[in-house]
Amino acid sequence: MMPNPWFTTSHSVMLGLQLAFVIAHSGGAALRPWAETHIGPRLYRILFALVSLPLAVILIIYFFNHRYDGLQLWQVQGIPGVKAVVWVLSAISFLFLYPATFNLLEIAAIQKPQVYLYEIGIIRITRHPQMVGQVIWCLAHTLWLGTTFTLVTSMGLVLHHLFGVWHGDRRLSNSYGEAFAAVKQRTSIIPFLAILDGRQSLQGHEFLRPAYLGVAIFIFLLWWSHPLLILGTSRIPW
Repeated sequence: MMPNPWFTTSHSVMLGLQLAFVIAHSGGAALRPWAETHIGPRLYRILFALVSLPLAVILIIYFFNHRYDGLQLWQVQGIPGVKAVVWVLSAISFLFLYPATFNLLEIAAIQKPQVYLYEIGIIRITRHPQMVGQVIWCLAHTLWLGTTFTLVTSMGLVLHHLFGVWHGDRRLSNSYGEAFAAVKQRTSIIPFLAILDGRQSLQGHEFLRPAYLGVAIFIFLLWWSHPLLILGTSRIPW
């Protein structure tokens, strides 16, 4: 008999899946300079996606199917206004998770993938928008679901992205040296810190880009299809 019966097998499985994703994703990112030299940027991006995307899909499906596992730590779903707060936080999280600095044609390897030193748009708010977006997403969903499984999942995701902050800065420093050191000096990891202390200033016109409209449409489609996603994943016996 397990000493803590609330810690179901699904908790351990989720941590194992997250570890596999971290190894594949961060390990693949670390191999990028070597891989692009030997097989080229496009083939590297395709292979990276073929490894990372299936693991990400498995994680999402498994989370949907086990989100209420374990101990119910709190229950706020019946409190007026909480659902709206969760959806607003979730929408904000996606604005950080998918910033408009990404070139979709490069992500799809249609154009030659490259590494850039961005210092515009959402990067003025935080140098690591994906980490910030993930933290906001985790806070919103942990608040809404209130289970130990969701809490364990969120802790794993946040730790992965905090590692990604260190790993990403290290890789850019190795690649760009003093140029990245200058960008690092003018930006901040903590949201709005560089703006508050005068190192940066928001430029509203930098956010008037088609990519941000694309993110807004994605958020609307996600809100509309969320019940369908939950229903669809429930039919997968994981």
